[in-house]
Amino acid sequence: MPLQLVSENGKIDVADQVIAVIAGSAALDCYGLVGMASRKGLKDGIAELLGRENLSRGVEVRHEGEKVHLDLYVIVSYGTKISEVAHNIQSKVKYVLEEVVGLKVDVVNVNVQGVRVLK
Repeated sequence: MPLQLVSENGKIDVADQVIAVIAGSAALDCYGLVGMASRKGLKDGIAELLGRENLSRGVEVRHEGEKVHLDLYVIVSYGTKISEVAHNIQSKVKYVLEEVVGLKVDVVNVNVQGVRVLK
């Protein structure tokens, strides 16, 4: 269900996949994040790391009236404080979606699917 933004010049429809890609790109800019994980869960106890071309598969977008709720599934780097990385992701994603797209973001849930050691 696309989100509709109405301005004095007309109507803008923003697809959920576009919101998901923008949110995933914003999250990847955060320190301590290895990448996005698949929403489908774990395969043999290991989270599937998604490439940049599949960012929307790691983000779930829901609409609650005028506001947007996001669920991000991520893999963090070993040795970083998970709570700080998650907080930075929440702040960055909310800021980018509000400033770039003009959305009212209510909730950004971060689900840590795994921890990876960077070489």
